[in-house]
Amino acid sequence: MSTSPSAQGPRPDEVSEPPYLSGLNAAQREAVETLDGPVLMLAGAGTGKTRALTARLAHLLLTGRAMPGQILAVTFTNKAAREMKERVAGLLGRSVEGWWLGTFHSLAARFLRRYAEMAGLQPNFTILDPDDQLRLMKQILVAEGIDDKAWPARAVLSAVERWKDKGLTPERVSAGEAGAVANGRGVELYAAYQARLQQLNACDFGDLLLHCIEIFRSRPEVLAELHRQFRYLLVDEYQDTNVAQYLWLRLIAQGHKNICCVGDDDQSIYGWRGAEVGNILRFEQDFPGAKVIRLERNYRSTPTILGAASGLIAKNEGRLGKTLWTEGDAGEHIRVRGLWDGEAEARFVGDEIEALQRAGESLGEMAILLRTTAMMREFEDRFNAIGLPHRIVGGPRFYERLEVRDALAYLRVVAQPADDLAFERIVNKPKRGLGEATLKQLRQAARAQGLPLLETARRLIATDELKPKARKALTDVVESFLRWRQAAEELPHTELAETVLEESGYIEMWRQDTAIEAPGRLENLVALVDGMADFENLQGFLEHVGLVMENLQETGGEQVSIMTLHAAKGLEFDTVFLAGWEEGLFPNQRALDETGLRGLEEERRLAYVGLTRARRRLFVTFAANRRLHGSWAAAIPSRFVDELPPEHVEVESEQGLYGQAAAAWGGSFGRFGAEEDPFGPRRVSPGMSRAQRYANEFRPFIDGTATVVESLPAEGGFAIGERVFHTKFGYGSVVRTEGEKLTVAFDHSGEKRVMAAFLVPADQAG
Repeated sequence: MSTSPSAQGPRPDEVSEPPYLSGLNAAQREAVETLDGPVLMLAGAGTGKTRALTARLAHLLLTGRAMPGQILAVTFTNKAAREMKERVAGLLGRSVEGWWLGTFHSLAARFLRRYAEMAGLQPNFTILDPDDQLRLMKQILVAEGIDDKAWPARAVLSAVERWKDKGLTPERVSAGEAGAVANGRGVELYAAYQARLQQLNACDFGDLLLHCIEIFRSRPEVLAELHRQFRYLLVDEYQDTNVAQYLWLRLIAQGHKNICCVGDDDQSIYGWRGAEVGNILRFEQDFPGAKVIRLERNYRSTPTILGAASGLIAKNEGRLGKTLWTEGDAGEHIRVRGLWDGEAEARFVGDEIEALQRAGESLGEMAILLRTTAMMREFEDRFNAIGLPHRIVGGPRFYERLEVRDALAYLRVVAQPADDLAFERIVNKPKRGLGEATLKQLRQAARAQGLPLLETARRLIATDELKPKARKALTDVVESFLRWRQAAEELPHTELAETVLEESGYIEMWRQDTAIEAPGRLENLVALVDGMADFENLQGFLEHVGLVMENLQETGGEQVSIMTLHAAKGLEFDTVFLAGWEEGLFPNQRALDETGLRGLEEERRLAYVGLTRARRRLFVTFAANRRLHGSWAAAIPSRFVDELPPEHVEVESEQGLYGQAAAAWGGSFGRFGAEEDPFGPRRVSPGMSRAQRYANEFRPFIDGTATVVESLPAEGGFAIGERVFHTKFGYGSVVRTEGEKLTVAFDHSGEKRVMAAFLVPADQAG
């Protein structure tokens, strides 16, 4: 008896495609359906990698290739884990229970509680927070007789954390690395710290992975058990993994070898916190037979923006290589703008934002991306002045930052000794041995006498009421403020601020701090002092800050976003302003000095991240001058400006007294033909060098003269020993040359590193 087609079920050509596969492009679909063996999903910015990753998870479950408990899915943040779980539930039409989805540390903690006794712990072990870790390390230093001033606990703890991020137990730390910490006692302190943690039945965040790695290495039966359990591994943001995370993953993946890593080597921007871009670059060597699937179709930006980003990142040597593309109209050219100084830059950006707002663009779809938080002050001040709604993403506003508020508190007490709130904030900052008992005694005396705290302290130190140590510390504070108040009558307020911050020990406190954010805090303090120069005196500046703080209440409605480039990763906006593209600022000089070519390539990846945040409209700005440490310094455009493909760029000149010169200087970086000046109708002589073009077009506006230098040696053309002239530092002699960078011993300013373009031979200085 024959069976009807309906009884047999639908024919294969009648079976509809699963919803989660519909709409995927060819590369995304390949990444979803390639389930066996190692896969690297090399996903460029805006290419829909999250959609492909969640569809792959759904595909594994719906095809029966794995049960939820057989999949290990790793993300970098709890937020990403939640979003992935919600997306997969949406694709499946139901929630999924029993699978292992979370961050590296949360998953490692689950493993470690299962195998705790193998690490010398009980399953109910405590995970210490950073404050507890620091307190414990301080106890270790005291017990081992280590001078905390010579080797602060935070510095030793940072070294231990670096070793753990590299997967190194005390026994595995090399002699070279160990010798650089605590006069060679670093490993000894590391071992003592670990022993104390074990006694406390505790571990820190680094231990979560490190203990697992050691268990997996030493107990093959445990690793075999995990290999049987987990048939598939999925890892998001693989380019951001450190060595310990890499080792942890690789050990687990050695079972079925069905590991799918999703990442973008061009967006690896966290080397400063241990991320190793080499992990993703070595994927094919680490997992033989791996398939690399490139997601290159971008769904975010215009072809022009993608062309510029691709052209810039192609300068990096350490990359696997891919080219983003999209469909549709080319879109607007990237507007590159040279401004006279940081204030003019902030004014230009504010004007453009207001013009776009009048044209119907949303403030919520605009962002200003900066290399450092210190650059935010000028934009915040300008936007406050014109009433432009804005928000700081990823941190407090400039004047709300801890170090800025501390510095302001010092200055408020100098200006107004009766400011008790300010005095209390900094009387023991940095720590001077003034404990709560002493401060309580001071407050009680002040209330009893009806006097401000500083005046009460002045009277109290003349008695024997305080303990000797506290009395000496408080005497130093009182005498310092008396000295600073006297200095305020003679010193310019910017110099006064520098003096206060240096003599108080506050600057030194942050210099000695090894935390990742410490250099940024120092930069913010420099920016604060530089910003004071815009005001006639200290009182005027403090009044300005007070008014700004009064207006910092969050307003409803749309706001422009201001953030660092690092904070912008994963976000997107219709309009993006990339400001401060100058050598030394971006690429950041400290990154170049510390890590050389590796640092430069990470800075270029950061520029790529910034470019690819924009959907429709992109501005790149730089300033010809920046105020640094109270003095004006000439700046040169970032090399990244020069690396933007000219066919995607429209270079503009600022109108006004300095505009043509500033723009011409921006064009002196050689990517534009030597015969034509792209910044305006002016023509320059064929074969003219960059330095000659700079001298002809820009130098007169710096030194205030109308003299045009007709000839100047090409960059690097200055000889050692040659006498030169600089408009700020005066006459000097060249002592070293590094391409366009020269070290000059100036007659009255000492040795300075300057660009050749800012010098002229001494005999042409007239």
